[in-house]
Amino acid sequence: MKIVISGAYAIGTHLAKLLSRNNQDTVLIDDDEERLLNVSSDYDLLTINDDPSSISTMEEAGVKNADLYIAVTPDQSLNLNTCIMAKAMGAKRTVAKVDNYEYIDPKLDGFFERIGITSLIYPENLAAKEIANGLKMSWVRQRWDVHDGALVMLGIKLRETCEILNEPLKDLCKPESPYHIVAIKRGDETIIPRGDDELKIYDLAYFMTTRNYIPYIRKIVGKEHYVDVKNVMMMGGGETAVRAVAMMPEYMDCKILEMDEQRCQKLNDLVDTDRVMVINGDGRDMQLLMEEGVKNTQAFVALTGNAETNILACLTAKRMGVRKTVAMVENMDYVAMAESLDIGTIVNKKAMAASAIYQMMLDEDVHNIRFLMTANADVAEFTAQQGSKVTKKKVFELGLPQGATIGGLVRHGQGQLVSGGTQIEAGDIVVVFCHDLSMEKIEKFFK
Repeated sequence: MKIVISGAYAIGTHLAKLLSRNNQDTVLIDDDEERLLNVSSDYDLLTINDDPSSISTMEEAGVKNADLYIAVTPDQSLNLNTCIMAKAMGAKRTVAKVDNYEYIDPKLDGFFERIGITSLIYPENLAAKEIANGLKMSWVRQRWDVHDGALVMLGIKLRETCEILNEPLKDLCKPESPYHIVAIKRGDETIIPRGDDELKIYDLAYFMTTRNYIPYIRKIVGKEHYVDVKNVMMMGGGETAVRAVAMMPEYMDCKILEMDEQRCQKLNDLVDTDRVMVINGDGRDMQLLMEEGVKNTQAFVALTGNAETNILACLTAKRMGVRKTVAMVENMDYVAMAESLDIGTIVNKKAMAASAIYQMMLDEDVHNIRFLMTANADVAEFTAQQGSKVTKKKVFELGLPQGATIGGLVRHGQGQLVSGGTQIEAGDIVVVFCHDLSMEKIEKFFK
């Protein structure tokens, strides 16, 4: 597949990293030579240092033969215009990053398709969904619903109260068990576990289960004492915050702390003031936090544009007794640090946008892919095709590559866990975890 990316910023460079694992024919265009040098030294791709909107530059990049043209510069107009040009020049599909929420209205899909833009990516909306979903379960670091919730993946930090530490997984995750451990993040190491592996204290463990067993999972990991989130305090009133409070369940109330007085006035017009209180102040001010009732708040969400500020604010909130903290960390270099400090849920909207675009490049039978940033792993849903390799043998006989495991499947709308003796059938939607492995190596099992 030939892919042309315009913009060597965070999304473009993260996307280049994902693509480099798949040996795709990739071209990256940017008018800043230094940004390109930072990328080309690490990844296998061609770079062009020139104006992304130049027709001659697009011709040099081979846009007319591109399977996918991706515009992810900070300039929305540039992204939209170059996608229109790329489509007219022959690119099969185009993707533009936008900053205007109005543009992602499904009613406008046909309009953008007609002018040459196949898909739009609005990172703030992706981040908002992640935050809203995470707030629904205070004891979970990450939640991922498979096929509208037929299966659920839960990323949980294990503490002293966990009942299933230091036991071989083969004794815990039997064929009849209501959960499987599909990945473990231990320090800097990601483990796709086998039967002899054990869970250790402070592991970030990824459980695959069905919705009705979520209370059971909560019990065995010792999180029943975690209070459900009803009151949320948010620092930073940007677009991500606006979108997140709109997606929060109705039973949650929220206070937004915003330093800019003019932005506060704007926020009062953008949010539901019956559920959301906008406060002009600094979320790092401990006196202000106390006055606004941080001790009665179950979740603190830091969404300023500064990663250090967000990390510091979450640490402060934790010391003041807040159980659930969420930090927006846009600098990829800070993600590991934030995780080591036990911040809580870490959101990086640029990595989410790159993962969403990455999904578009995979086979049409692969959908709902997710890059688990803290575990450096991919998780995706594959549809098993008639006569495909995955339907011809039981799971333990398939010979899946090292670093891959099947967590569960959805058959006729019903989720079920997968063991070594499971026989996958044509039409099953299968959830696969991969660590440090190309998704294309997994795709061939399902075609």
